[in-house]
Amino acid sequence: MSRSTLDPSLFRPEAVDEDTRDTRRVNKLVEDLLASVMPTNQRQPEEIRAEREAGTGVFPPLILLPEARERLIVGPAGQLKLRMFVPDKVECAYLHIHGGGWVLGAAHHQDPLLKLLKLVADNCHAAVLSVDYRLAPEHSYPAGPDDCEAAAVWLIKNCVKEVKELGTDKLMIGGESAGAHLSAVTLLRLRDKHGFTDFRAANLVFGAFDLGFTPSVRRWGGRNLILNTPIIEWFTDHFVPRERRADPDVSPLYADLRDMPPALFTIGTLDPLLDDSL
Repeated sequence: MSRSTLDPSLFRPEAVDEDTRDTRRVNKLVEDLLASVMPTNQRQPEEIRAEREAGTGVFPPLILLPEARERLIVGPAGQLKLRMFVPDKVECAYLHIHGGGWVLGAAHHQDPLLKLLKLVADNCHAAVLSVDYRLAPEHSYPAGPDDCEAAAVWLIKNCVKEVKELGTDKLMIGGESAGAHLSAVTLLRLRDKHGFTDFRAANLVFGAFDLGFTPSVRRWGGRNLILNTPIIEWFTDHFVPRERRADPDVSPLYADLRDMPPALFTIGTLDPLLDDSL
C-alpha cells in the first residue's frame, strides 16, 4: 500500500494565487451589486430588457460598434437578423449565439463581447455573425432553437454549399450560457434534420445542457452570482414546459453525440452549471 502526504502549506491563505484572489474580489462585487436590486426571478422580462436597452439599473450603457453591419435572412417566422463583423480577409466564420437564459439579450447587446471576439477574429481572419433569435416567454420553445437552426443552415448554404459568400467553408459555432445550449441543439438539428456536419468546432461557454437540472444546479441554492437555483428555474420555466425537458432537442446531454465536431467546454468551478460541462 502506498501513502501520499499533502503539503499543508498549499492550504495557507498566502498560497492562493493572485488570479484566484482577483476572482474572489470580482465575485464579491457581483454579489454586492445584485444584492442591491430585486432578484431576476421576481421581475418581469420586459422590465429587465428595458433597463438593459437604456443602460440603467445594474446594466452599463450599450456600446454599439460602428464597424458592425446587419444582415436580414429568411427565418421560420419572417426576417431574422444577423449582426456581423467581417474583417478584410476572411479565412473562417464563427456563428455566435448570445446568452440570456433564452429570455434576455439581443445580437446588438453583444458588441462589447464581439469587440473582444473581433480582436480575435482579426488575428484569425474570422467573420463573426451573431444571431438575433426570438426570446421566451413571448416566443417559447422551439422558437429560439428554430431561429438558430435557420441561421446555421443559411451560413452553411451560403458559405459551403452554394455561393461561398464569405469566401470560406471553415465554420465554427459557439456561445455563452443559453447560447452554448442553443449551439449544441443547433449542431444536433443540423445532423439529424439536414445531414449537415459542416461545422468544424464548437465553443461552449458555461452552458446548460440538461434542462431537467444537474445536481450542481439543484444543490446550488440562493447565492446569487448572476445565476442561482431559483433564477435558473425562472429562466427555464419561461423557455420550455417541464414535461419536455428530457427531450434531446431540449437537453443535449441526452442526445446521441456521434458526428459532433470537436468542442471546447469552459466552466467556472464556482458555477451552478458546473455539472452540465463536467
